[in-house]
Amino acid sequence: MTAVLVIVSLGAYAYYRRIESGIEREVIKVGASRPPETGALNVLLVGSDSRDGDNQKYGATSFGQGERTDTIMLLHISPNRDKATMISFPRDSMVQVPQCEGKNGAVLPGGLRQINSAFNDGGINCTIRTLESLTNIKINHFVKVDFTGFKGIIDAIGGIEICLPKPVNDPKAKLVLSAGKHVVKGEQALGYVRTRYALGDGSDLSRIQRQQIFLTKVMQKVTDGGLLTDPVKLNDFLLAATSAVTLDDKLSLDRMLEIGRSVSGLTTKELKGITVPTEPYPADKNRVQFFEPAAKNFFENVRNDVEVTVAPTPGKSSAPKVENEQVRVQVLNGTAETGKAAVVAGELASQGFVVTQVGTAPPATATSIRYAKKDTADGPAYGDALAARLSQDKRTPVAGKVKPVNFKPYESKVTKTPDGPVIQLVIGSDWPGVRVASAIPDSLKDKVVDSTTNPCV
Repeated sequence: MTAVLVIVSLGAYAYYRRIESGIEREVIKVGASRPPETGALNVLLVGSDSRDGDNQKYGATSFGQGERTDTIMLLHISPNRDKATMISFPRDSMVQVPQCEGKNGAVLPGGLRQINSAFNDGGINCTIRTLESLTNIKINHFVKVDFTGFKGIIDAIGGIEICLPKPVNDPKAKLVLSAGKHVVKGEQALGYVRTRYALGDGSDLSRIQRQQIFLTKVMQKVTDGGLLTDPVKLNDFLLAATSAVTLDDKLSLDRMLEIGRSVSGLTTKELKGITVPTEPYPADKNRVQFFEPAAKNFFENVRNDVEVTVAPTPGKSSAPKVENEQVRVQVLNGTAETGKAAVVAGELASQGFVVTQVGTAPPATATSIRYAKKDTADGPAYGDALAARLSQDKRTPVAGKVKPVNFKPYESKVTKTPDGPVIQLVIGSDWPGVRVASAIPDSLKDKVVDSTTNPCV
């Protein structure tokens, strides 16, 4: 939708203002204690299974007439706005839901519950609080769409081609189709993304993969299918999209245009889908729980997927760039977390830095990058190379090293140790993390869904 708004002419601005006036909005109220901004854009997409209004024909759910999140996805767009990752949270995940304000204003106690119950009990704000507490990733905006709205959007873009490995007859999802390729709209499109037991292994995990493939096809259809150049199709799409969604109060037309301009270079091949790593929940075979430490490492990667291009320091633009492979680093842990130095050393080594030693420093509140006082000529430049790989904010290297409590050699795989000063990294309790090139760790690469994934699943 934001991509479409970027393409439209300024002469039609008033028209799109009128369209915006029909969008339903909701205020994000989750308190001041939230994860920090990292430069990335994180948009929560929830598919509501509400049975209100036009959705009454789908019948009441097992828990009544409320609404839960049939689909929970977090769209993470890198700070460089050159990559996008769709992160799916299985609705059957058992997680710790924090204390929230209920829809009736009452306080809801925290506890171990199914993740999609947060939406039913406390609405979008409780869902945001839950996801932020689980991931430590700040959610900037949200978009909610229900069954009827989803059908309208797919109809407006002329349907999506799917591929079925076998015939499907699922009365619950209202889907009856033969094996092979079909272009689905309306009820069939909704049934395809909702059906659970008629395709795959019957789990929510296999359905999630199908939904991710479907959404990559939607993006491809919008960007490559002539929608943006056809005034009639464009009008139908905008009317359907804006009447089908509920947005947060900060996602105004101006904000959408701003976002749209920043992501205008994104194409379908830069959109990746991934599901949070899970394992069976011991107390209930029909539920899952996050698989650790894989889930924790994944969320850390997402948080640290930040700007990789650092502006040159004023007055140093003529100085030769110091490459990672030229920098020797001593990593010292000033926190109470055991083994932190070794973990960070591995992350730095994977990006080319030559780690010489790991150890312990006196307790440190602030993370610091240090060089010896005798290295005032080269130390700042080498320290800057390391600082450029720390996420969230730019650390300025300082002269003077701290005396380690203890240290030991780090087994490096480099064949030749570079010359130059040894830079000391002291990890403090505010440790920001190491920048990563991709939000998806190498360990999860085989779980990725993208535009090349076989849709016949």
